Amino acid sequence: MHGQLLDLERKTIESLAHAVEGGDVQVLQQFIKQNPWDAVQDQQRAMRGGAMVRELAPTQDAALAGIDQILRVQGRALDEVEGRLRTQRIETPSWGYANSGTRFKVFPQPGVPRTVEEKLADAALVHRLTGVAPSVALHIPWDRVDDWAALRDHAAALGVTIGSINPNLFQDERYKLGSLAHPDAAVRRGAIDHVLECIAIARQTGSRDISLWLADGTNYPGQDDLRDRRRRLAASLETCYAALDPGMRLLVEYKFYEPAFYATDIPDWGAALLLCQKLGPRARVLVDLGHHAQGVNIEQIVATLLDEGRLGGFHFNGRKYGDDDLIVGTTNPLELFLIYCELAAAEEDADPVVAATARSVAYMIDQSHNVEQKIPAMLLSVMNCQAAYARALLVDRAALRRAREASDVVGAHRTLLAAFETDVRPLLAHVRAGLGGAADPLDAYAAGGYQEQIERERVGGSQMSW
Repeated sequence: MHGQLLDLERKTIESLAHAVEGGDVQVLQQFIKQNPWDAVQDQQRAMRGGAMVRELAPTQDAALAGIDQILRVQGRALDEVEGRLRTQRIETPSWGYANSGTRFKVFPQPGVPRTVEEKLADAALVHRLTGVAPSVALHIPWDRVDDWAALRDHAAALGVTIGSINPNLFQDERYKLGSLAHPDAAVRRGAIDHVLECIAIARQTGSRDISLWLADGTNYPGQDDLRDRRRRLAASLETCYAALDPGMRLLVEYKFYEPAFYATDIPDWGAALLLCQKLGPRARVLVDLGHHAQGVNIEQIVATLLDEGRLGGFHFNGRKYGDDDLIVGTTNPLELFLIYCELAAAEEDADPVVAATARSVAYMIDQSHNVEQKIPAMLLSVMNCQAAYARALLVDRAALRRAREASDVVGAHRTLLAAFETDVRPLLAHVRAGLGGAADPLDAYAAGGYQEQIERERVGGSQMSW
């Protein structure tokens, strides 16, 4: 408190520690992280006789200096963290801008896109405001057009690219009993042909990843032979994998239940991994945060797949009970942070396979915004991913390693919490500004008038939805 009342030009952790007799940078840093007072309470303590000392809330520069000091204590530089944040990439889904919701009801909203071009326009705005969302995932047939090269060029003119291509193997009437694992060879052939169509689309749009989720499974014991289904699925996937161009990848997603309720054909990460290992090195596992049973340790799954060189991508979303597809980071921000901790550490792993795997992960959002506005929800999703990655980059890994080597369980845990509890908003505002984005994308969107514009202009026609 004494240091806060001193007449210093800049009040960073370092300057305050040096200005107070006996001051210690590391002790002060730890105190600031742990103390329960907020700035308002500190101001009230500083008031004497109705006179208030200067505003104590830190400026952005001072806040950045505080983060810089945290990194200096670790022997690291702020520029390194900023550089990694500038290269972060989050892919947004075209369907997240359209009308979507739960199995019970989809509530239409004014201003929702009527064409895939309007979806791309909304996604391009999200990228301009955040600086890190340059690609848009497409879902086929929802986003099918006649001229894919023209759509690719249109996206480029907006400042974005076409990202992963997602086949739809769950809405056709033929898929009542499955698609790639269906008992009928003709249905399986039709599903394979659809995946091949999506590979041809990816070839024209310049997309790297085919992102595959199957609803295949059974509802009752005895409905089908479980081993036969697995063999049929593997054979279908082999045909699809063989059609990939060099540089393309097949991302295989899993889900433990729904819409199948007895046995899902790819129920978990282990089943997905085994299939990918059968197919070849360009088949990777895709992790959807909402596709797990309650309490599953997703960060451990991430660590295992990274170690095997088979983590291909994410579908980020938030969940409370099931596959809720809520805004990522809203229900369990600690989990999101811990996932990013595994990824950030793996990017620097001494094993080149692990490091290369981490650096090639596709970070995608997969959400259904039913009651919240589409674009603000997408902005918040991207911002939450930025914040989780920023905090993960602030982890003092040397201190974490020392605590682990000393069997200091609480110390190791507190090292992670110290990073998780750091306010990274000033850092991210600085990074976004450097990328040409907005310090606060949500505030910028609210003030920009885009929502009012699309509500005026997107009248008539059919809104896009599932």
